[in-house]
Amino acid sequence: MNADNNACSLGTDSQYVELAVEVFSMLADATRVRIILALRDGEMAVGALAEAVGKSPAAVSQHLAKMRLARMVSTRQDGTRVLYRLENEHARQLVADAIFQAEHALGGEPAHHRAPSHHAQRSAS
Repeated sequence: MNADNNACSLGTDSQYVELAVEVFSMLADATRVRIILALRDGEMAVGALAEAVGKSPAAVSQHLAKMRLARMVSTRQDGTRVLYRLENEHARQLVADAIFQAEHALGGEPAHHRAPSHHAQRSAS
């Protein structure tokens, strides 16, 4: 069983533990979590992201710059527009799991246990 953990860097002595803490630190901001939620279904320009998360384009751009340095998002040029997308599915999954954990913190039966969720549908495909 430990061999499985070491094969995917999940051992307690993993060299990635400190980097994982930096990932959690990057996600410890409501605007960044909202940006990840907005990008979970595809690319968006800064203006659309700003509208989706209820922040100014300048503020969203600053968050996106940090997220880009952390390799959570990447960009693609579309004419004069810059489109942002999630670099991989891991940030989306971390945010989804954190929200599911938050639902558990409220007590009772969490919504994600009661009905088929967007998460379950995406995981099945």
